[in-house]
Amino acid sequence: MVAPAMPAHLTHHYGDDVVLFADPFLSTLLARISSPDTGTAELPALVRTAYARLLQEVLVREFPRREQRIKTRMTAAEPLAFVQDQLLCRDTKLVITAVIRAGILPAQACYEAAIEVLPPANVRLDFLNISRTTDAEHHVTGVRLDGSKLGGSVHGAIVLLPDPMGATGGTVCRAVDVYRELQGGPPARIIAAHLMVTPEAVQRLTHTHPGVRLYAGRLDRGLSTARALASAPGTFPDEERGLNDMQYIVPGAGGMGELLTNSWV
Repeated sequence: MVAPAMPAHLTHHYGDDVVLFADPFLSTLLARISSPDTGTAELPALVRTAYARLLQEVLVREFPRREQRIKTRMTAAEPLAFVQDQLLCRDTKLVITAVIRAGILPAQACYEAAIEVLPPANVRLDFLNISRTTDAEHHVTGVRLDGSKLGGSVHGAIVLLPDPMGATGGTVCRAVDVYRELQGGPPARIIAAHLMVTPEAVQRLTHTHPGVRLYAGRLDRGLSTARALASAPGTFPDEERGLNDMQYIVPGAGGMGELLTNSWV
């Protein structure tokens, strides 16, 4: 059987702004990414592949298109050698945000994939230094914005936030605040792209920032009730849980940022 060209989607009740993949290729890749047998040497390439696939879907579904007529190399010999089709709009700007530290590699992978199909002059890579804050018992209490590097106005642009682990939703919500408060006007659209996301993060983002789009390769809700797990996601939102008491994702991947940077050295 030939696999579908684009990922299938999971039926859920979180609303139209949430896209959850149910794609065998991506699911298998994410299982390998989160496996205890996968180490720091293998992980970066796997994450790059996963985000290249996510970016393709985001651009197809979210980016404006325009009827375009493009010459081919055959034009020198045959004047009618051109392609005319609905292509991704080359005038729309794309701003990709690297959230330090787990988001640096995903953002770079998205940036490199994006400039393969979009004019490099219209694709920007920003850096946000957002870190978790914790209490004395090491429970996550919020996020802190430290020194960051933003390229300027995002007016009319599409902003993409490739944050691999959507745990509490606090990082993405804080990033959305940053971009909506920038001088120059609001972006045309803001999109969060996660490898794995919890119901808690989905609910926080959709309630706090309606209209922000959320894409995720896998929904992790391993601590939910049996009734919730047997139902479509979002059917019993009060019974869904993907965070343990330390606010880490279950099943999750066990320290994505640490693995990508080999922070134990």
